[in-house]
Amino acid sequence: MVATARAVVCLSLWLLVCQVRGAYIPPEMNKTIQTLLQHYTIPTRERFNQKPVFSHKPLAGKMEGKRVFMGSVLETYEKLIGQMLKQQPTPTPQTAGSNERLASAAAGDASDDRIRTGLNYILRKVKELKKHHYKEQEELLQELKGLEHIKLDNHVVQSKALRELPWLYEEASSLNEEIELRRRRRQARRVKNHPRA
Repeated sequence: MVATARAVVCLSLWLLVCQVRGAYIPPEMNKTIQTLLQHYTIPTRERFNQKPVFSHKPLAGKMEGKRVFMGSVLETYEKLIGQMLKQQPTPTPQTAGSNERLASAAAGDASDDRIRTGLNYILRKVKELKKHHYKEQEELLQELKGLEHIKLDNHVVQSKALRELPWLYEEASSLNEEIELRRRRRQARRVKNHPRA
């Protein structure tokens, strides 16, 4: 539960930073996060222990790396919020009893419904962002996950991998050269457009 709460806090801080940097966070989303944070409270020492859930170091790299990283972060949030929804109590049918117990249960159910609604809203927004802006990264992440399941101790896999290595090695080398060539072209355009006096 502490990890979940920490993740919600980090999500809200991340969203706050994005808003400061000029990204558009819908006001309803900000309000929903603030409501959820009232439910997922953690001690101040835990909140500010300088151990974010998601590292910010990869964000300093090249744009392609940033997009892959953010696609992975969004996928993780999707799973995390799904887990938070699973942890929510399921609504129980009301039975005959004292009015006081029924009123107390109704108040709890309303709070639970508000949390569940908020989590579903945040999950929908994350999915929309991922679908509209990170589809290519999601496909790449699926391909990367497929690499984890390669049976390294299998003789057939080892033989086939050796046969494929020359082609893959050449592809990897040429990709690196292509990236370097693009970087040089950009530099040359900058120099051409902004000559030194």
